[in-house]
Amino acid sequence: MKNIIIAGAIALVGMSGCTSKNQLVVTNPLAIDRADETLVISRADMEAKFGATPDGLVPLLKLNGVAIPSQADDMDKNGQWDELAFCLNFKASETVILEVENVPAEQYPQFEKRTNLRLGIAQPDHSYLEVDQYFAPSCADSFKIIAQGESVSWENDKMGFRNYFDCRNVKDLFGKLKPGFIIDKIHTPEIPDYHTLSDWGMDVLHCGSSTGSGGLALIENDSLYRLGSTDIFEYQKVVEGPVRSVFDLKYSGWHVAGQNLTAVERIAIYPGKYWFQSDVTVSGFTGQKQIVTGIVTSQLKNEPVDFDANSAYRSIATLDKQSLNNDELGMAVLMKKDEVTKVARATDIDFFSLGYKTVEEKKFSIVISQMYYAAQGIQADKPARHYFFAVWGLENEKWKSMDNFKAYIASEAEMLSNPIRIE
Repeated sequence: MKNIIIAGAIALVGMSGCTSKNQLVVTNPLAIDRADETLVISRADMEAKFGATPDGLVPLLKLNGVAIPSQADDMDKNGQWDELAFCLNFKASETVILEVENVPAEQYPQFEKRTNLRLGIAQPDHSYLEVDQYFAPSCADSFKIIAQGESVSWENDKMGFRNYFDCRNVKDLFGKLKPGFIIDKIHTPEIPDYHTLSDWGMDVLHCGSSTGSGGLALIENDSLYRLGSTDIFEYQKVVEGPVRSVFDLKYSGWHVAGQNLTAVERIAIYPGKYWFQSDVTVSGFTGQKQIVTGIVTSQLKNEPVDFDANSAYRSIATLDKQSLNNDELGMAVLMKKDEVTKVARATDIDFFSLGYKTVEEKKFSIVISQMYYAAQGIQADKPARHYFFAVWGLENEKWKSMDNFKAYIASEAEMLSNPIRIE
């Protein structure tokens, strides 16, 4: 039986008899406590054990009779749930038995929302209308900002992230001092200026002409080609809920060294984590290519680090007084060790000043510079996964230490390598 796994593997147990109950049995294989483990199981796997879900009903999970945070997600937009996502805390080596009940969809509990997505499009009255799907404007004729905060934005209770919704296609960070959501309030009277430190936090990153905090590029003939200035750039929300939010950034007309490629980046964010998950699928080529993601180095004074997070994962990381508040900001990329093909640092040349001006209003060049990056081997039409981490020293004193940051990355790598599983 094939299980869909985000942070764990799930055992399905069917009980028979007149007092039978359907149950999920999940076990933490590590002798450490694990908070906020988000797990996902497909409808096909649920129904293979428990039978078809009656029309109008969705599965709800209970622990000792109390409903746990979960969401039944319609991933393909056909009006029926496809995956059940839920979030649990585990003690060291703990086994948990969950009861499965089918309940009317309209009676599903409202759990605390701990993840959030937003693309707000500017309106004539200067408000922003949230949309689930939209196409970014082209920069071919002129540069225009149409999005709230200039970006598609996503957040959990730890950090906020954004991706410029225009031809720059750079990723950026919101440092958060509180768990509450902020991306709905950016560029409104509640948060008119996000570049100045406030009680909630601030925009903490200077991106320049890098790819920012986890932006994408492709290596071709030893050159870096930014995933930007594509013919078409589309945002598509997939799901948004209490225990995960997922969306797609879709690109076509990505012109790389005479090739016309397409790409989809599916981003997912979960509660309690200082990272988001990215699955990148590139199409339109044969053989193998190298996708690149990295970290801006424009404010970096310390040397970046490249280390084995554990036996299965490799990480590149920076930590320095490199935030726009002149305090400690740590960023890292984590990916499977056997998929890493190259780790390098791009030149610090200011290509914009040399005349390579893609967006003059933002002093932005399509030519990538000031970036420390990891390359990942990819095949056409097959997703390649990485995780991007960000921590802020003002949010927590421990993030002022690279040793602490590396220890956190290593602990997350260990949990990804040892998912919650059948006892």
